Amino acid sequence: MSDTIQTPHQEPMGTFDDEGNYIPRKIIDDDLGGISIDEAYDNSMVSVEDGQLVEGTVVKVDQDEVLLDIGYKSEGVIPSRELSIRNDVNPDEVVKLGEKIEALVLTKEDKEGRLLLSKKRAQYERAWGSIEDKKEADEPVEGLCIEVVKGGLIMDIGLRGFLPASLVELRRVRDLQPYVGQTLSAKIIELDKNRNNVVLSRRAWLEETQKEQREDFLHNLKPGERRKGVVSSVVNFGAFVDLGGMDGLVHVSELSWKHVDHPGSIVAVGDEIDVQVLEVDLDRERISLSLKATQQDPWQEFASNHQVGELVYGRVTKLVPFGSFVQVGDGIEGLVHISEMSAHHVDLPEQVVTPGEELWVKIIDLDLQRRRISLSIKQAAEGGVVAAEYQEHFGEHAYDDEGNYIGGDETSEGQEAWAELYAEEGAAAPAAEGEATAADAPVAEAAPAEAAPAAEEAPAEAPAPEAPAAEEAAVAEAAEPEAEA
Repeated sequence: MSDTIQTPHQEPMGTFDDEGNYIPRKIIDDDLGGISIDEAYDNSMVSVEDGQLVEGTVVKVDQDEVLLDIGYKSEGVIPSRELSIRNDVNPDEVVKLGEKIEALVLTKEDKEGRLLLSKKRAQYERAWGSIEDKKEADEPVEGLCIEVVKGGLIMDIGLRGFLPASLVELRRVRDLQPYVGQTLSAKIIELDKNRNNVVLSRRAWLEETQKEQREDFLHNLKPGERRKGVVSSVVNFGAFVDLGGMDGLVHVSELSWKHVDHPGSIVAVGDEIDVQVLEVDLDRERISLSLKATQQDPWQEFASNHQVGELVYGRVTKLVPFGSFVQVGDGIEGLVHISEMSAHHVDLPEQVVTPGEELWVKIIDLDLQRRRISLSIKQAAEGGVVAAEYQEHFGEHAYDDEGNYIGGDETSEGQEAWAELYAEEGAAAPAAEGEATAADAPVAEAAPAEAAPAAEEAPAEAPAPEAPAAEEAAVAEAAEPEAEA
């Protein structure tokens, strides 16, 4: 039995016609429709133009670029800077391998022959239409706050929208960093497609959505009433206080009865304070507040506890051509006119006193309404009744018949303090009879800015109240060591 060799089935080869010409075997149908293979290849490629929006699949993600297959003869390249409206992002955080995304054609062929695309600009194109519609309809936009820039915030609303710091809240916000990562709503107040410029206002949105609530709050707020609030911001001209519904302004002039160099020296952000409502402007929705109105007026307090003719102790704060200012209380200054500085003629104040010197002065005029106090060093040297706060130490009971200080109750804290001072400085000898020293002069107080006119008027000399010789000597002797101290 012979073996049979089997061969695989083969299609017949070509054939020959009657004339012996070879006819090749037909492998595939001609479906090109009469065009060449090159033309068919070109027709299978996507045609693109600069500025065209295309869709493709992410086929590669690198640190500095992403490759996108859009069906073109080569993959398109998206540089990392063209991936997102956010700056300095990692491409892996924006796209994933195999993801379908939209891009805009920047150029069909750069100098390296690459197709350059931009995902960011495609996003811009899609977003502009929506944003323009919202602007026309006066509707708010919503977006994630992505970064802090000079002067404000950047919001992702499909493109980079700028939110100025002054328009983030109803009041200006100093620290913008806490807003990063928050989703905010805002109104569009400026739109310029040619410059890719969108300006937003969250304050406008808040004013619109909280209008009714603010109106109720303002109508229920009455001038004169006291409210608790929290300092929300401090500026050069004052401090804003959150009253629990709206912010009110405490102007720098209403922060304290004393002179204020900067509001930050009186209050700080976060402080809880009591304020008094001064004025409510319903039309402009502004509230004026006062902090000092909740505190006792030091001038009123001084006027209540002192009277003309009393001796008070003070410190020279400033010399002016017409006299010197002397501080006689916390925030209280009075004027010693040059004519009241000494019993003899004085050409210049520095001939009698120096800034920082402490001495006795007599109150010769007290004008609470104008907040002016006229003082006299000359009359203080003649003696008089010591003001109540000094009575414990300098009253008549603290001296013997010869004018020597005998101190009174040594167990008193005040006595102990004076005893320490005497121990440190040593008791000075009393001034010679009839001799006036700078330390013997009392101090008075007046507002520096307003005191000049009063000084020029040369206040009338008030007669010193009668006092025993012992008391006069006591005042002079007790004042001298303190002035030296």
